[in-house]
Amino acid sequence: MELNGKDDLRVPLWQPTDSVTASSSTTDHSKDDRVQSISFRVGDIKCASCAVSIESAVGKLNGVESVLVSPLQGHAAVTYIPELVNARKIKECIEEAGFAVSEFPERDIVVCRLRIKGMACTSCSESVERALSMVDGVKKAVVGLALEEAKVHYDKNIIDTNRIIEAVEDAGFGADLITTGNDLNKVHLKVEGVNYPEDAAIIQTTLESAEGVNEVEMDLAEEKVVIAYDPDLTGPRSLIRCIKEASHGSKSYNASLYIAPRRRESEQQEEVRIYRNQFLLSCLFSVPVFVFSMVLPMLHPYGNWLEYKIYNMLSIGMLLRWLLCSPVQFVIGRRFYVGAYHALRRKSANMDVLVALGTNAAYFYSVYIMIKALTSDKFEGQDFFETSSMLISFILLGKYLEIVAKGKTSDALAKLTDLAPDTACLVNLDNEGNVISEEEISTQLIQRNDIFKIIPGSKVPVDGIVITGQSHVNESMITGEATPVAKRPGDKVIGGTMNENGCLLVKATHVGSETALSQIVQLVEAAQLARAPVQKLADQISRFFVPTVVVVAFFTWLGWFIPGEVGLYPKWWIPNAMDGFELALQFGISVLVVACPCALGLATPTAVMVATGKGASQGVLIKGGDALEKAHKVKIVVFDKTGTLTIGKPAVVSAVLFSSYSMEEFCDLATAAEVNSEHPIAKAVMEHTKRLRKKFGSSTDHNAEVKDFEVHPGAGVRGKVGEKVVLVGNRKLMQAFNVAIGREVQDYISENEQMARSCVLVAIDGKIAGAFAVTDPVKPEAGRVISFLHSMGISSIMVTGDNLATAIAISKQVGIQKVFAETDPVGKADRIKDLQKKGMTVAMVGDGINDSPALVAADVGMAIGAGTDVAIEAADIVLIKSNLEDVVTAIHLSRKTMSRIRLNYVWALGYNILGMPIAAGILYPFTGIRLPPWLAGACMAASSLSVVCSSLLLQSYKKPLNVHDTQGQNYCPKSA
Repeated sequence: MELNGKDDLRVPLWQPTDSVTASSSTTDHSKDDRVQSISFRVGDIKCASCAVSIESAVGKLNGVESVLVSPLQGHAAVTYIPELVNARKIKECIEEAGFAVSEFPERDIVVCRLRIKGMACTSCSESVERALSMVDGVKKAVVGLALEEAKVHYDKNIIDTNRIIEAVEDAGFGADLITTGNDLNKVHLKVEGVNYPEDAAIIQTTLESAEGVNEVEMDLAEEKVVIAYDPDLTGPRSLIRCIKEASHGSKSYNASLYIAPRRRESEQQEEVRIYRNQFLLSCLFSVPVFVFSMVLPMLHPYGNWLEYKIYNMLSIGMLLRWLLCSPVQFVIGRRFYVGAYHALRRKSANMDVLVALGTNAAYFYSVYIMIKALTSDKFEGQDFFETSSMLISFILLGKYLEIVAKGKTSDALAKLTDLAPDTACLVNLDNEGNVISEEEISTQLIQRNDIFKIIPGSKVPVDGIVITGQSHVNESMITGEATPVAKRPGDKVIGGTMNENGCLLVKATHVGSETALSQIVQLVEAAQLARAPVQKLADQISRFFVPTVVVVAFFTWLGWFIPGEVGLYPKWWIPNAMDGFELALQFGISVLVVACPCALGLATPTAVMVATGKGASQGVLIKGGDALEKAHKVKIVVFDKTGTLTIGKPAVVSAVLFSSYSMEEFCDLATAAEVNSEHPIAKAVMEHTKRLRKKFGSSTDHNAEVKDFEVHPGAGVRGKVGEKVVLVGNRKLMQAFNVAIGREVQDYISENEQMARSCVLVAIDGKIAGAFAVTDPVKPEAGRVISFLHSMGISSIMVTGDNLATAIAISKQVGIQKVFAETDPVGKADRIKDLQKKGMTVAMVGDGINDSPALVAADVGMAIGAGTDVAIEAADIVLIKSNLEDVVTAIHLSRKTMSRIRLNYVWALGYNILGMPIAAGILYPFTGIRLPPWLAGACMAASSLSVVCSSLLLQSYKKPLNVHDTQGQNYCPKSA
């Protein structure tokens, strides 16, 4: 498999899908970076005077540098300073001048991530998403309930992050900015000695003039600077040195790495602490209320003092219960009032609305009873202060337990994030490669091409290539592969992996957010934020769920109150110290509280969070809930051959001449033609010809120049070497150029194809000159994986560009029944579409490069990757190892997750389906069983907690297929 270059790693793992029009001039770093250019398509321009009118109107805007309007093409090009004017104002100015803007380029679309506080259920996340989507300039907003984050795509010319945060706060939720823009290759530095604006200006000017610096943001208040840079040209240490060199006279500047606090963990701990303290404080008041209301009155004569009348029928017990309940209702329970207010203001309803309605009904009815007792010398009534206070206490306990449990759903991701070591041993080498100095530095200060030493037992800080030493590296924390991998000079190592033995010197190749570990974390975070299609069910239910519950609760109250008043049920049904109204009110409050939709909203996102994190820890990266959901429906898996079913390192086993050319000349011509090809077979041919050259005494590595080089996908290459036209490829290429294949050549091809070898034919000036026989060993686990898929009810197909005979030979080895051979990349995609037309859900497994059309066409694309090659955009699922057992793992994990989500819905809806009728009193006439409001609150809390704990059980997931013997002798089926 070909490895992606560094440019591939810079492709963001989660890109905005919005289609935006971009029209801008190439950035000139010699000019002021603040100046930007934009062009509009303007209608109704009839003559030159119209163009002059537009230029005059726009030119008057503060911040516009220049305006050029073409009346013939209908284009207006404007250069402006974004700090003073934005594109929207320029557009409005043109329209005010009487001309229509038909195309408005929104080219400055950037992304920011926000931490959202105060979301309790799906209704809350939908409210935040809706509030953000309505803001002018926001193109797309995705809000994750379980992750408590929002990802917002916005036009920075129209809106900034402060206004986005304001929109979230206006909706009744808290928001903090996590990141903004493209955070790839940015460093945050703490600057010392910057006391005045002049100091900040000096440092900013110095940094902007430094090579490789793209953008500088100074924060004088926090003495911090954020620098975006090109890692090929500079790095954090060079930038720190640049700031120090800006010192002049007695003025000295220093800079150090700014370590941002781990806000997610600290905020989560703070939230847990707040809920715990509020619950304990609530208990301080609620427990005495419960004792005074439910316990002491039953313990005669110890509770008789509570019945002592203070004035008229107002007793000591009633007064104490009111005094103790009020702080719980209005101080501790203030969060429910605030949440309910904001929800109703945006014309929606959530858990806070139900809790506020239920507790207020109980509290204010009790206040009414107390006032009536105070003003009457005959009235006898029962208050429900214990209902209100105990209800709030149980809800706070449920939220506390839920947040503690939710924190564990992202444990796998947190462990991945913590894999990278904090420090690294940087070394300097002399011209002969000897170490002349060592220095321990922060891992975040490592720059590309740095040399660092890794001693036994220490972790690799960043991705790199071994230049000296031999060792074994345990990559299980990244790839899930338990067996340590041997490393020698030239081998790649992955940041975060553990060096088992031996000392290595490694050159850094990927640093910062380009490392495999950072790519994995970004991908998993994006997956956890993405909403699975199955979540739509919960979203649809939540829209009408709360209003429906309120209506049901009202009719429950009516259904008990009216029959009680007209005597449709016996009076002895009503408990002592209650009347019909109070009994009906308790039933109505219980319905309000027991039917909270929190559990429903948590059913899907918590399971997706755990599953994606668990998959990542085992080397299977799932790019979102959509891919996770589709994978469980897969009925056919289409495999590529080279690099997927086979090891992907072809080797030439024989070379034969069919002409009068000498072997040396034959090798020279074949090498010259193949030198520009990136195909693995081409590289195998190059290696073999290199060995043959040495065998024949030719030590030169110089290749003849090839002209008119052409690549024919799935067939081979063509080029002109000197005066000779050389074709190197398969039978399909020869047929395309009408090259005759004689009987001798045909026999050679057939003989090798029966042994699962591919034949590379070389034609010179229209005649076959010779051939290479190439073999690519089948992966040892391939046969067992195909067999295991079959046991899961999944059939397998091979699609390859190789010839039919070789493909059939390979398919027989691994147990695949159906083969499509001699298929080009576009043809592979067509084959998949044909299967999809038959109603099949198809997964494609390929190397992520040549198979990208097929990976995109498939319902689920699985890219075989390794190490730093995790940024494969075409695939839905990235398999970090080159082990086919992960295909089984991905599908099996998907099935387990979907099963868990369905079980979560059973838990969530089960509480409501069973709880609501019981809360409404359906069993009361027959059994005398009723659900008091405080117990209904406990059931509601238990529903959310049970859903989160159900999702957490996915943490115990184990691979269904573990290949222990690399020689292919046994495997161990396991279940989750």
